[in-house]
Amino acid sequence: MTRHELREQVFKLLFRVEFNVPEDMDEQVKLFMEDIDNHASEKENEEINNKYVAVKEHLSEIDYMINDKAENWSVERMGKVELTILRLALFEMKFDDDVPVNVAINEAVELAKKFGQDNSGAFVNGILAKFA
Repeated sequence: MTRHELREQVFKLLFRVEFNVPEDMDEQVKLFMEDIDNHASEKENEEINNKYVAVKEHLSEIDYMINDKAENWSVERMGKVELTILRLALFEMKFDDDVPVNVAINEAVELAKKFGQDNSGAFVNGILAKFA
């Protein structure tokens, strides 16, 4: 898998956080990994899971940052797709030294265009620009 494809898988796994109670997430992760097992190597599965866990560990801090910078928006009001993308991108921008800021932003915008609504790319770009 390319880094873009790995990031997309992390996004899909992280997206499940919005629809499941924390107690169910271990089972959700297991099901997700079983589902992609035919398409990913053991190393890739490990990378996906490790990044998911790392983002999840920083969720409250990331949500605080979003609420602080997103004028007239809060994490409660945002679409689930856009929120998940912002969380992943902000994790990469603030906590992952392996991902340059401009790459994190560009990848987030591409994910928003693919999975979000028509204006999702611009929305995500506008929020992330405040952190760049």
